[in-house]
Amino acid sequence: MEIAARIAEGFIGMFQRGGTQFVGLVTGIIPLLIVLMTAVNALVRLIGPERIDKVAMISSRNVLLRYLVLPFLAVFFLTNPMAYTMGRFLPEKQKPAFYDAAVSFVHPILGLFPHANPGEIFVWAGIAAGITKLGLGLGDLAIRYFLVGLLVIFIRGLVTERITAIMWARRSAPEGQGEEATSATEAAPAVETGGAAFASGEEA
Repeated sequence: MEIAARIAEGFIGMFQRGGTQFVGLVTGIIPLLIVLMTAVNALVRLIGPERIDKVAMISSRNVLLRYLVLPFLAVFFLTNPMAYTMGRFLPEKQKPAFYDAAVSFVHPILGLFPHANPGEIFVWAGIAAGITKLGLGLGDLAIRYFLVGLLVIFIRGLVTERITAIMWARRSAPEGQGEEATSATEAAPAVETGGAAFASGEEA
């Protein structure tokens, strides 16, 4: 009976700990998320979606802007998962690289701007909990997390763009060969037909 009681206490204690954590979120991060989301939505309204789209179009013309500024603007203003729609301003060959950069930035931005990906705030919360227990400040961690994230997305953007270019070239080559084969096949019956006609003419 004593073992069963301890198991029951442990089982209930697990949910009590979960409730305590939930209360901590309600009184801590959730109000912050609501305020940030409201502020960003208001900022988008003030600036105007069309102006943000214009900045995105300009950013897509340069490699530094394309894989640093554009992913940041997309994740900050549109948040996850709408951020990926910013890729519509890019050529088809650059869209995979932009997606790779943007999807890799939805976590590094959480330390400074948790509104960008509230559905996965537990990633940042888990890291922050460990740092807090060590008695270290979260501000320094958030800035380092953000800067390293920018470096990583830039590298990923460049690498994925290069890989896409290679795959694109490989795909285009077989298509060109297929067109040549088709042209040769179409030309062959004409020769045969001509030869048949010539033969029939000789017989005549």
